[in-house]
Amino acid sequence: MTGRRRLGLVAAAATLLAAAPLSAIFDTWTWLLQCVLAVGLVAGAAVLTRTLRFPTWAQALSMVVVLLLTLTWMFPSGDELLSLIPAPATFEHFGALFSDAGNDTRSYGVPVPDREGLLFVAVLGIGAVAIAVDLIAVVARRPALAGLPMLAIYSVPVAVYVDSVPVFPFIVGATGFLWLLVADNVDRVRRFGRRFTGDGRDVDVWEPSPLAAAGRRLAVIGVATAVLLPLIIPGLNTGLLNTLTQVGSGTGTGGAGSGGTGRINLFASLSGQLNQTQVTNYVRVKTNEPDPFYLRFGVGDVLSADGVGNRAPNGRPLSRGLEDPREGGTEAGGQFKQYRAEVEITNDFGQTLAPVYSTPIETDGLDGAWSYDPNTQVVYSNRTTTKGKKYSFDYVRAKYTAAELRTAQELPRDNPLRAQFTTAPDDPQVKELVDGLVKGKDTEYDKVMAIYRYFSRDNGFTYSLQTADPKAGASAIAAFLQGKAGYCQQYSAAMTWMVRAAGIPARVAFGFTRGSIRDGDAYVLTNRNAHAWTEVYLDGFGWVPFDATPAAAVVGSSRSDWAPDTDAVQAPTATSTATAAPGADPSSSAGAANRPDRDPDAGGLDAAGSTGQSVLSPTVLLTVAIIALVLALLAVPALRRVLVRKRRHAATVPKAAAVAATGPAPPGSREVVVTTEAVRAREDAHAAWDELVDTMVDYRVPVDPTETPRHTAQRLVREADLRETPAESATLLGRAEERARYARQPLQGGELTAALHQVRKGLAKTSTRRTRLIAIVLPPSVLLRWRMGMGDVSARWVDGFSRGRDLLVRFSPRRLLANKAR
Repeated sequence: MTGRRRLGLVAAAATLLAAAPLSAIFDTWTWLLQCVLAVGLVAGAAVLTRTLRFPTWAQALSMVVVLLLTLTWMFPSGDELLSLIPAPATFEHFGALFSDAGNDTRSYGVPVPDREGLLFVAVLGIGAVAIAVDLIAVVARRPALAGLPMLAIYSVPVAVYVDSVPVFPFIVGATGFLWLLVADNVDRVRRFGRRFTGDGRDVDVWEPSPLAAAGRRLAVIGVATAVLLPLIIPGLNTGLLNTLTQVGSGTGTGGAGSGGTGRINLFASLSGQLNQTQVTNYVRVKTNEPDPFYLRFGVGDVLSADGVGNRAPNGRPLSRGLEDPREGGTEAGGQFKQYRAEVEITNDFGQTLAPVYSTPIETDGLDGAWSYDPNTQVVYSNRTTTKGKKYSFDYVRAKYTAAELRTAQELPRDNPLRAQFTTAPDDPQVKELVDGLVKGKDTEYDKVMAIYRYFSRDNGFTYSLQTADPKAGASAIAAFLQGKAGYCQQYSAAMTWMVRAAGIPARVAFGFTRGSIRDGDAYVLTNRNAHAWTEVYLDGFGWVPFDATPAAAVVGSSRSDWAPDTDAVQAPTATSTATAAPGADPSSSAGAANRPDRDPDAGGLDAAGSTGQSVLSPTVLLTVAIIALVLALLAVPALRRVLVRKRRHAATVPKAAAVAATGPAPPGSREVVVTTEAVRAREDAHAAWDELVDTMVDYRVPVDPTETPRHTAQRLVREADLRETPAESATLLGRAEERARYARQPLQGGELTAALHQVRKGLAKTSTRRTRLIAIVLPPSVLLRWRMGMGDVSARWVDGFSRGRDLLVRFSPRRLLANKAR
């Protein structure tokens, strides 16, 4: 293989190594398998064209064509020719995949699942980078410049990942780039022909060069510096990228769907948390409030036809202090009482929004990197995350009565809050429904309660992970209101939409319920306790929470006297909870079996000791599948050996028609039976001899093909120390094969099967335990035959390629042009 072809393969491998940081974006390894296949085919096309000495433009064109065919095969539209040749509909499908990828980036938080659009963009991007790296490093011989497209791959996780990108993928990518540089340098040295040290001394080809060792040390120092420097100097995760990934200002009117989704799509993140099968502890919170409401960390205030988005928060540092609504603030209505909470975040929950209860007035443990947005009551940071944080805060809890909330007046139409938080996409079905519900209601609170009570079991609403797909021209909210099945995402977004349609400001709040796991006097909140609810702005009272999700289906849900449980049988009491105390059975309620945040340790069909069938986690199932696959692969050689032995034994079974052998049998030997058909008898003897030779190979007895069968049998008896019956059986097999080869009348194979069994029994008795185990599990005879078969196939392939190349060279256009010139 020439230097350019070898360098092309190294360039392809370096591109795949440079793609290692993408592992921080995707949830599985499907993207890597597809990228390996695409880059491998592109590299193969480059090697083939260079072998045939195509011009540079033909090499580049071949790589582009192969990448296009690979994408067509991996992501078909169904209209391709022969499932490989792209059609016009294929490119329309590619455009749709691009659009889907854009929507997925706005709907999913990292790590993202295997979405076809995102996988298409990843394979296309890595394949394009592979082509660019190949052309720069191999054709232009500028491997250092090839690091630029490889760096473009690394910039993708840096731009979208909330936390710092893991160190190990960066090291892997840097190693690939260094490998490309080293390979190019080695190729240049080989073309030059001689190697020298720094003092001019000639260096042997196998002798390590002092200059090369110095270069390797410098490379290691450079990579180590790049890895350790961000760990030593704080604040390197701020700057232009973070600024660009934050959209919206958090103020202003905002239109339908405007303002973007912010750095973290809370609406999509909530969906991902509730759909996870694995339970992960996120937060441990301790409060002196006897009946706390939901722990809160975000707000969705941008309403679109597809859901709720969130603007980037905007506030001032916590070090400047927080306002107390009891000291002349606008939210003075209701009864306020102060409490204190202590929060401990696990390393599995890292985001830029800190969970707090509503209306914090003082914090302790959060440094100057954290700020507070008084409009959304959100604690956030642009420089760090909540991973591993421990902090405490004081907060005030407001409690209202229905009579007090009925005193809230309608906001003027020119009020900024009403202008911003009553904007909703136009949906005639939703508008018609809201107008019917609020008709005849005099106060803002009564209008909200009419919409709140609509989401009840009496109206057909249920809790379910499966939601109806929207019809053509309809919104996702309209589809939910028609299907009446969903979870907190749909309930909170639908109520927010409907309240806004009634002309009352509303938004979606994100956080955690109280869950059902207790650690002493602290609540342990998991990913299954993620929740969303609606907050309505009432003049004189501020943002008042309303949770329209069925209380019986949510572990740790909370209700209040101004927004009671609409499905409760008994009249609710003030701040009554919809779930029992931790440790009670929440699964007996309606819809509990279908909710994603059901307590896995609680009773019910999935509880330990129940009569229902337990559900294994995907990790356990994957582990079992991998173990079963490995065992099945290990059993292939043994199964192959059993089948071959069975076939040979079938050829040596006794035949009905048989005559005695002519002449007396040798003294001390067995009675020999001869078949009436010499051809069949010889085949039986040959089959038995082949089985004996394979048995010798399995038990590591050397086989000499130059020996006669009799000498081989005698040596087997001697070296394997066979005695009595096994020795006689080996002698019989040798004599049968010898007669089958050289005698006019061969021996019959009636006793050959039993003889083979006796020989195997004798070899197993005299062999070590390791030899016996290998002979059964990994028979060397099968492995040897496979190696020889692979060698023959490889030789035929090499011979075929050589003949093809000679044929192409013979009919080369260059030779025709050369002859014409002469």
